[in-house]
Amino acid sequence: MKGTVSLNGPVGAVSLRRLGKTLMDIILHLGAHRTATTSFQRYLRSNADAISASGTGVWGPLRTRKGLFAGLFPAQSATMLGASPERVNGRIAFQLGKSREAGIARLLISDENMIGCSRDCVRTGTLFPAIGERMARYSAAFDHQIKRVVLTIRSPEMWWSSAAAYAVSRGHPLPDQARLAKIALLRRSWRDVIVDLACAMPNTEIQVVSFEEYASCPNDLLAQATGVMAPPDLQRHWVNRSPDLPALRVILAERGQDPDLLPDCTGRWSPFTQAQAAALRETYSDDLFWLAAGADGLAELTRNPTRKRAGTSQPAGDIKKGHNNDSRQRYLAQSG
Repeated sequence: MKGTVSLNGPVGAVSLRRLGKTLMDIILHLGAHRTATTSFQRYLRSNADAISASGTGVWGPLRTRKGLFAGLFPAQSATMLGASPERVNGRIAFQLGKSREAGIARLLISDENMIGCSRDCVRTGTLFPAIGERMARYSAAFDHQIKRVVLTIRSPEMWWSSAAAYAVSRGHPLPDQARLAKIALLRRSWRDVIVDLACAMPNTEIQVVSFEEYASCPNDLLAQATGVMAPPDLQRHWVNRSPDLPALRVILAERGQDPDLLPDCTGRWSPFTQAQAAALRETYSDDLFWLAAGADGLAELTRNPTRKRAGTSQPAGDIKKGHNNDSRQRYLAQSG
């Protein structure tokens, strides 16, 4: 039987059929945390009908965190009845089959928890140390059929500040000066995260975008990830933001801790000294230079053509907090 090309459907939603089976592009949006990921997912839900009409399917946290990946990791398999990698693979294959049958040309899966937890990064003082092992498991669960992954990175002095504030709001202690100094001097940067990701998924295209360029443009991020025109962002969501200093002081006081451990002022909490922040910014500049120079063939840095200049934060909009519910041969990356 010869393969045929079907040109029916919206522009950009061409489905290839080989031996009677529809091929569907699988795209993972990995976050990272604290890079407007929740705002992006709110945009996807708000524009679900228009996105679906373009031939794009979306699985967000409201779907992926209801047991779809349960048992993928050994700790889960040991504590959950009937959980095993084989069952995970079966569930994923079944759901992918249903999406293909529905005529979806490309499937975008957005869940930042796939690469780890930002609170664990703050606790250990290390930037997504297990991304290699985790994404190798996800790749295998999808039968190594993932076409592209999209990772958003952010200037580390801002990322760590946001992650620390968010962790404190979830009950974690304030990081002490020793931990902050360790983070500032840490050799593991976004470059290491990307290399681990590339090693774990050697046949997958890796797109890297910056928070500074894409945070306020979820439609541009969707278009870049899928290659299809995306509906405009009319609601300008800004959700799950980290608490500011007054909010953090209230949180500490409610927990019986001394709010004077934090500065008595307004605005964003910046726990690093000027020298520490400068060191983190310099590391980020090195990472961006490496990406712009080709990232040793491992990843592609994507610029937002609609932006006149990079922004420092998201614009005003819906600022409600919380959820509704990181060409060279690559070798498997290890955690740690």
